[in-house]
Amino acid sequence: MSLKKLNTVLATAVVLFTLYLGLSFVLPLEPSFPGLPNWPSGDSGFPIVKSSREIAMGLAMGVLLVTGHRRPLGWVLLMVAIAPFGDMVNVLAHHGSTAAALGVHGLTAALIAITGWLILREAGATPATTPATAAQSA
Repeated sequence: MSLKKLNTVLATAVVLFTLYLGLSFVLPLEPSFPGLPNWPSGDSGFPIVKSSREIAMGLAMGVLLVTGHRRPLGWVLLMVAIAPFGDMVNVLAHHGSTAAALGVHGLTAALIAITGWLILREAGATPATTPATAAQSA
């Protein structure tokens, strides 16, 4: 399998999972928030905020993937990896499960960042070799 096909499969998985996750907060498939001990509860608005964030990220990545904008997709994936990293910090800060924080959110952040890096590498623009740095070295 070529690097481009592998990257496309990985990016598609990230997009679909992000959209699924966003929809799961709008259409509660699971009544609790894994990793957080009974928080947030009641009518906090947390599910809608998380849902909106996930759906927006999924749609942005999906549009770039479908339209073939590989380099912007790589950069957006790197930026999107910050969200699950923030979720990991949030779970740890609220004394949630360390296993869930690292195993779910930390691993997700790492996989998204690796996918973004691979796509940038494929597109010829790794974070260390941007158009500005390439022009300077020429």
